[in-house]
Parts: sequence; structure tokens; C-alpha cells
Amino acid sequence: MFGLFASQEKKMRDNAANWLELADKVWHFRRDRLSEKEAGELLTRAAELRRQVKAKADAGKLKLSIEALEPVLRRTGGAIYPKTSLVENVEFFLVAAIVILGIRTYFVQPFKIPTNSMWPTYYGMTAENLPPGGATPGLLERAFRFVAFGAQRREVVAPTSGEVSADFDENTGAMSYRVQNGHTWLVLPAQVKEYTFYVDGEPATVRVPLDFNDFDRVVWETFFGNEQNFVSQFIQARQARAMRRQQGGMSAPEDYSNNLRLRLNRTARAGEPVLRFDVMTGDQLFVDRVSYNFVRPKVGQGFVFRTGHIPGIGTDQYYIKRLAGVPGDVIEIKEPTLYRNGKPIEGATAFDLNARRVPPYRGYFNARHSPNPRSDGQMLFRDEQITVPPGGFVALGDNSGSSLDGRYWGFVPAKDAIGRPLFIYYPFTRRWGPAR
Repeated sequence: MFGLFASQEKKMRDNAANWLELADKVWHFRRDRLSEKEAGELLTRAAELRRQVKAKADAGKLKLSIEALEPVLRRTGGAIYPKTSLVENVEFFLVAAIVILGIRTYFVQPFKIPTNSMWPTYYGMTAENLPPGGATPGLLERAFRFVAFGAQRREVVAPTSGEVSADFDENTGAMSYRVQNGHTWLVLPAQVKEYTFYVDGEPATVRVPLDFNDFDRVVWETFFGNEQNFVSQFIQARQARAMRRQQGGMSAPEDYSNNLRLRLNRTARAGEPVLRFDVMTGDQLFVDRVSYNFVRPKVGQGFVFRTGHIPGIGTDQYYIKRLAGVPGDVIEIKEPTLYRNGKPIEGATAFDLNARRVPPYRGYFNARHSPNPRSDGQMLFRDEQITVPPGGFVALGDNSGSSLDGRYWGFVPAKDAIGRPLFIYYPFTRRWGPAR
């Protein structure tokens, strides 16, 4: 940066040195292909410029010598000089890619939080509900929200006029969806969730990322006001279906499936939005990949690891949880407190807030038996203590009630520990800054 204040002679000498370096490169790479005349001319012009640099000639003389050397290099340089802009751009991007891959592999890796298993410490993708009939951000505000928060609009438009309904899973109460092939950023192939509403029986769909888990809340708020009202109406509808089954009075096709068609207390006009919300991007942070090569992971740290050697997960991904146990530790959950070696666990603020259920922290929960056939590593049921084996770690989510974590797939192999989160660099919210 101090080059801005250098003298004209200093700048010209630096420029001359660069030209001499290029001349040496052409000579060493192409001298066997140059004619005797070309070789002599190249050496003569380069020697003259080098002599003037050593003699600390003024900027004018250096400029004249450079101008005499440049056309010689143009004639003799081949692919080395002059370079086309295409070659220069390709070289630049190749070098940049190598540097980035090196940094990512050995030092610092960017990581995006996909789900809300670590909420409210780290946010996954969330929804900001924009109920139909209310005010919505204008064009400029939408552009700002996209840049600052990664906000992307989703909308369900009524294909006709009539009553709105949707299908819900009879067992869980979650709105039913199908996994479809789609795209992210309109280009990259990816799987997505597709939800379907029905307006007077006509379908209207909306697609969201596969890891987006905030859709049901938007539905509750838009059509029922809150979760409690939805649960009440859902239970009534499920009880009515059970009675029809007992009485043999089932007539609608949906009565024979696991999906329960529920009226959503709303009528819509053709062309008007039925549901509207913005998907807000999850926290994106840098992960330190160096420290774990020299120091042991510490209980209470955010903990990033790969899942390829965890049978209960089955795919190789990057997960982030909080480290709750290292080899030799005895771990137990007595709701809402997590215990380590017979005492309430320490090492992170989230441990204490969960133990005291300080909102929005809800405490730690024992594992519930999972129907997932791969979940043979389940642990930390009620009244169960576990001892962390050599070469293993226990990783749990801060949002214990909504986290698929070590309680359901077991221990993390030490060889798969990647590092700890360093810094939330996006989105630009109050969480921006050093990771907790």
C-alpha cells in the first residue's frame, strides 16, 4: 500500500525489474527455438536495461530502454509474451482455485447451518411469515433483504376460487409433502420438498429446500393463529376419521391413506395468494480445521464433524452440534439437565440456559425410541448412563427437543472431528461475529 507514496524513479525501477524477470523467463524457456539474431537482440536489450537499473538511471532513460525491450519480447516470447486476456484469466482463476481449495482443506472452511438443531445459538433456515392481506416488503426492501439476509420469497397462488384445504400426516400432524428433483439458485440440481394445497379441490404447490423445517409453523400462523388451535382442530378431525373407520362409513379416498385432509378455515379468490413467506438463509460461518490437529476438542465447544462413519446417519455430510462428552466421560440426561460425570455439565452458556430452561432454551430431553431402522446407536434414554468409549465423542444439539443428534445415532468417531466454528460471516444479523 506504501507504493502509492513511492517516487517516480522507484516505480520505474520496479517496473524495469518486472520486465527483466519476463526477459529471463523467455530466454530460459525459448532459447532453443530462437534464431541467432533473435537471441542476440533479446540478450542485448535485456543487458542494456539491467545496466541502467544498476546505474540507477532516471525514469526517462529506464522508460526508453523498456520500450526498446518490449517489441523484442513480443517477437520472441511465443506463449509466454504477449499473453491473451483469456490465458491470463484462466491462469488467475486456476491459481485462485488452488489457493481456496488449500485454505478450505487445511485451515478454514465455510459451513452453512441447514437446520435448527442448534437454535437459538445458530440459526438454520427459518421463515418470516407474510400473511395474505397484510403489508409486504416493496421491491427495494426485498432486494436489501435478499443481500443482507438471503431472504427468498415463496408464495402459493390460488388457481381458482373456493375453500382451502391440505393433507396432514395422521401420525405426526405435519403437513404432507413429496420430495422432488429441483434446483437451487435456479441452476444447481437439488432435491426439494413440494407442499400441495387444494382450493376447491384444485392443487396449488410450493417448493422449499429439503432442509427447510419451518413450513408447519407458517401454516399454523396463517390458517389457525397458533399451534394450539391447529392441534385442537387436527385432533377433532382425526377422531372423526377414527369413528368413520369403526362404523365402516369411510367414503372419501383420503380416508384410506395416512394423510388426513383438513379444511384450513379460509376461502380464496383465484389469483390471490393463499400462503406467503420469505425463506431466510441459515447462519454461514467459518470453521477452524487446524486446532484439532494439535489440541484435544473441549467439552462445550461447537463441534463440526463428518458423518460418513456413523451407521445411524448413513450418508457422508458435515454436521454441527455441541461437544458434550469425550472418552471416559459418563453422560446422563435428567430432564432438563445434562449431567457429565455425576454433575451438571459445564463449559458453555447453552448448557446452563438449557438446564434452567431460560426461554427460548427448552432444556435437554431423553431419547425417544425411533422407528428408523438404522438408529441402532440410540442412547441416553430415561435413567440411562453411558460411558464415552475410547476414540469417540458425544455430540448434542442445543435445541434438544428438535435435534436429531447423538441420542439417535451414537458416538462420533474421533477421526471424523473436523473443527470448531470461528465466525458467523453471513447473514448480517445480530448474530454476526465470533461464534459461540
